[in-house]
Parts: sequence; structure tokens; C-alpha cells
Amino acid sequence: MGNLLSVRERSVGAAERAGKPLACAGRSFLFLQGMATRFFERLGRALADRGHAVHRVNFNGGDRAFWRLSGGVDFCGRPAEWPEFFDRLVVERAISDVILFGDCRPLHRAAIRIAETRDLRIHVVEEGYLRPDWITFEEGGVNGHSALPRDPSWYRERAETLPAWRDPPAVPGSFRRRAVEDVLYNTASMLGTWRFPHYATHRPYYQLIEYAGWLRRLALMRRAEQRAAQKIADLCEHSGPLFLFPLQLDCDYQVRVHSPFRAMHLAIEHVLASFARHAPLAARLIVKLHPLDSGLVDWVAITGYLGVELGIADRLVILDGGDLGELLAQKPAVVTVNSTVGTLALACGLPVIALGKAVYDIPGLTFQGELDAFWKAPAPPDAELFDAFRRVLAAHCLIPGSFFNGAGLRLAVDGAIERLEAAYARPARLAAARSADLATPIAAALSAQ
Repeated sequence: MGNLLSVRERSVGAAERAGKPLACAGRSFLFLQGMATRFFERLGRALADRGHAVHRVNFNGGDRAFWRLSGGVDFCGRPAEWPEFFDRLVVERAISDVILFGDCRPLHRAAIRIAETRDLRIHVVEEGYLRPDWITFEEGGVNGHSALPRDPSWYRERAETLPAWRDPPAVPGSFRRRAVEDVLYNTASMLGTWRFPHYATHRPYYQLIEYAGWLRRLALMRRAEQRAAQKIADLCEHSGPLFLFPLQLDCDYQVRVHSPFRAMHLAIEHVLASFARHAPLAARLIVKLHPLDSGLVDWVAITGYLGVELGIADRLVILDGGDLGELLAQKPAVVTVNSTVGTLALACGLPVIALGKAVYDIPGLTFQGELDAFWKAPAPPDAELFDAFRRVLAAHCLIPGSFFNGAGLRLAVDGAIERLEAAYARPARLAAARSADLATPIAAALSAQ
């Protein structure tokens, strides 16, 4: 009990010295893993300056390198030891809030289960549902674990009290900065292996293998971009219907956890087979590789081979590169597993079908039938509903900013602080749900927030 009181007393005392209201003081934040970015470190510093206790668990040397604040503790044990370690840490440090990037990493899933039993607030960070210039910062879970309902009337009702839509400040992330920080993180992780002998990354490939793939892809990127730009220009001459299928990263939990495919090649097989059977003969299917793909898997060859096998090679356009904005300007209907390209397409008024779980897969926004029927009758989204949807997202689970831009990081930290301190005036999502009838729909629980 002495440890718990000392944490509370220190945080409240710091708030008094800083002139902060005590209603916002006394909370104890625990950061778990983040991206290879300074966002968590800067947010932790801002919270500490406002009188909150701030802690961090490091799972590898990269985590340590990207956290230069006090309050860090190393977890050097085996995965089976993590739940007990986390639970003990939560009690000893009187943790009230847990902040983590991605809610599907195995260590994070275990932590979330324990945090929920202790009614802690769980704040999940991800790259934005809407892009660019947004970051997802949502309580409880994101993507397929999000508590956002799929009822269009809920969004219309909530939006009635929200201000008109405004685009956030433009803070484009730097690919160079992203690459440099990723190399720094992984180098520190490898150098720290002696201290964290049991750590295993959630990613499917060893870092050096991924970098080898990236070096090859970068060497070929200029020619690939030129070819893609020419193919997009040629599409202007096509008079038949166009369909765009943006590939996602094979290691993405959106595919591995929140879709029926579990791997990207299975999604490709499903989409191409359906297109071959049911799409109009005049239709063209554009398959676009993900811009951050490492190149370890030859998606061009896989997709091209399937096109030949299915007899649609002459109706298939494969892009490794190219400007997405120019491509969307050709007004294709979009087939996606659950990519954020879906929200970009909806913003452009384009028909979209989501094959996996997606927060935007809502009647009135996306096609609700089977993929086989989509090829013949794609319908555009309800523009008013999409406007309500994105305003609700911005109010509930998005903050403006960027992980890889100096001004964007400052904007994101300010937005996260505002979101966290606004949360103190209402019960945590889980606690609110427990105090109500257990059968109450999630939408009703969110309406009480």
C-alpha cells in the first residue's frame, strides 16, 4: 500500500506545483510497445509535466532506445511469465491507464485481458482510420476490436451535435525519417539481445531479411513508378468499368486477425476468382501493391500467374507504385479486405466493398452483399452518412498528427493530452458497460460517453 500511496502523492504534488487542476491529476500511465517513433516518449513527457505518473515496459533494446524518460522497467522473461509480471506491475505502480500501439500483438493481448479485469482504461494507438494527417487514438480497441457500432442511425444522431468537418493541418510523414527510425530501433533491438534473450518480434520476418528486400525494391522503384504512371495514364482510354484492389501488408493484423483470409495470397485468389466468374467482360481489375511492402514476396508474379490461370490476364492491371490520388480520380469501384484506402475511396464518393472487419463497413457506406454481386452493381456511398461517420471518428477516436513529422508529433501529443484528460469526466468504457445491463448494446454504452 505504501508504494501505491507514494505514486499518488508524487503525481498530485507535481500537479499542484505545476498549477494543474487536481481533477486531472493523480493518474498513472503505463506505456507498452509503440512504433519506431518518438510519439510515446513525447506523450509520456507531456503527461509527466502535467502531474501524472508515467511508466514504461521495455521488451527489447529498441524500446529502451526510444524511451529516454524515467519510469521504465525491462521485461526480460519468457512470454509465459508476462501476465504475472504485468499484473504485479499494475498493482505496485497503481496504474490507471495503459497506452499501447496495436491491440493484436501477443504480449498486448495478454495485457489487455488483465487490464480489463482490473477496469483500467486501455488506449490503443494505430495509424489513422482516415488518412493522411490523422492518428487513431481509441479507448478499448481498434479495427475489429473497436466498440464503434455499425448502425448508420447512431452516427447520424451523434453527428447532430458535432461541428462541421474540417480537414486537419497537413503534416505529411517523411518516408526517410520512418526508415531511419526503423533502422535505429531494430539495430538497438539486436544489440540488446543479451538483455532480452526471450523476446520474439510479432513480425513474420527477421529484420535483416526485410531490409534486404527493401534495398532490392528501392533499387527498382524508379522504373516501377514510371511503369505504374504509364499504366494509370492508359486507363483514361478505357471506357468500361474499373475496379481497384489495393493489397495490404501480409504481416498486417488487419489481414491476419480481422479478415477471413489470414494471408494476403488467399485474398488475392478469392478476389481474382470472383472477378473472373462474375465481372463484366469490359471491366478491368487494378491490383496495386502496398507502398510499404518489403518485396520479399513477389506479388506481381503471384497475381500475374493467377490472372493467366483464370483467363483474365488481359483484363488485369498490376501496379507496383503510382499515385493513389490519380488512380482514384479514374473513379474505380474499390474491393478491399479492410484497408484505409476504403475510407479514401468513400471520401471520393466511390463504391466500396470490405471483405474483412472494418470500422467503415456500415450499411449505406459500403456494399453489403456478396463480392460476386458487387462487380455488376457497385453503389456509391451516402455522402451525408459518410460526413457524419468521419465527424464522429474525429470526435471519438482520431487525433490530428503524424508519427514521422516534427510538427505532426507536436500536434499528435497535444491531441492525445486533450483526449486523455477529457476522458476523466466519464467512466471507462468497460466500467460503464458493467454498470449497465450486460445485454445493453455497445452502441448504447458509447452513447453514454
